Amino acid sequence: MENAVRDKSPARGRTPALMRVGIALFAVGMLAVVAVFVMFAAGLSDLPVWLSVVAGVVTPLGLGLGLISLVREHRRG
Repeated sequence: MENAVRDKSPARGRTPALMRVGIALFAVGMLAVVAVFVMFAAGLSDLPVWLSVVAGVVTPLGLGLGLISLVREHRRG
């Protein structure tokens, strides 16, 4: 017997490009956050500005892109 419910999405199991970009940016940002915490715990007080910017901007940017992609995929489906 066939299943009564069919999946209408053409690319099932494939992650959208925007979601992949969001995940990558979030991962890079989280690595920067961990690096900032480790450097601060090691006693360094002069942390690089670029590292703080990556930790503070790229992490929420990746999260936002992931959420936007999630909402877009939900509306399509």
